[in-house]
Order: sequence, then C-alpha cells, then structure tokens
Amino acid sequence: MPDGSDSEYLAFVDGRIAGLRRAAYLLCGDSHAADDIVQETLTKLYTRWSRMGHVENLDAYVNTVLVRVFLDERRRGWWRVALLDWLPERAAAPQAPVPVEEQSFVRTALMALAPRQRAVVVLRFLCDQPVKDVAQYLGVSEGTVKSQTSLALDRLRQLFDAATVQDRR
Repeated sequence: MPDGSDSEYLAFVDGRIAGLRRAAYLLCGDSHAADDIVQETLTKLYTRWSRMGHVENLDAYVNTVLVRVFLDERRRGWWRVALLDWLPERAAAPQAPVPVEEQSFVRTALMALAPRQRAVVVLRFLCDQPVKDVAQYLGVSEGTVKSQTSLALDRLRQLFDAATVQDRR
C-alpha cells in the first residue's frame, strides 16, 4: 500500500507507464491522444496519492481511472476543438517506422467499434483482464460487459468477413 510519498508515486508510475500507454493507445488509436489520456490519469492519481493507502488493488483503481478518462474524452465532443484564425504548421513526417499494429486491419476494425465496446475488447482480450475487473473499471455489471463483448465481436466478425470477401475479388 502506498504511504503517500512522491518517491513511491514515481516508482509506481515508472513500473506501469508502458502498460498504461499501451492500453490507452489501444483504446483511442492515436499515440498523442493516448499520451493525453495517460497524463490525465496520472495527474488524477497524483492528486489522490496521499489517500491511496486504503485502496486494496491500486492497479485496478488506476485502470478504472484510465478507462473513465478515455470515455469522458469521447463524451466531450466538439467543445475541445480549438478554432484558429491561422493554420498551424504541419508536423514533420515520422522518421521511425510506424509500428505494425498501427497499420493493421485489426487496428482499423477496433476503431470502427463504439468507444465502450472498444474498451471492453481492449481490456478483455488485449490487456487480458477478467470480466469482473472490466465491469469494475467501466462501472457496469458483468452482464453488460458480456453483452458489449458479444456485440463487439459480432461487429468485428462482420468487418473481417467483408474484408475477406473484398480480398477474394
């Protein structure tokens, strides 16, 4: 259990940041947005760190915050868009090769799912979390997780079937 010290917080974050970034990226599909989600998650954790001594499963708590930050970002919508009277400079093309998971059809198919369905699939199958934990992270019942999983898998099957038919042509 954390004692509330900054050094313990930093050690906790250091040991989990790669996993948090991966989960956030799989949820949102954009590395910059994933970094923003992780940043907000870790900021929320830091502001509550001194009170984390009573939390039984700190990893579950952090994953819950991460998923809720992701879902909140999806709900906010248009008001976060900055309207400018000038065009921003274009970012330079990435020098490093783009990871395969960013180019794959699986990545595209995941992005076609609704945010909550994507969260369920990512947490259950890509982050290997049990139904009970996913339900806790999302603040829903286990039955809801199961039904969302079923709907998401049906949608993914449709997308894969359509791609297979198109490839045969």
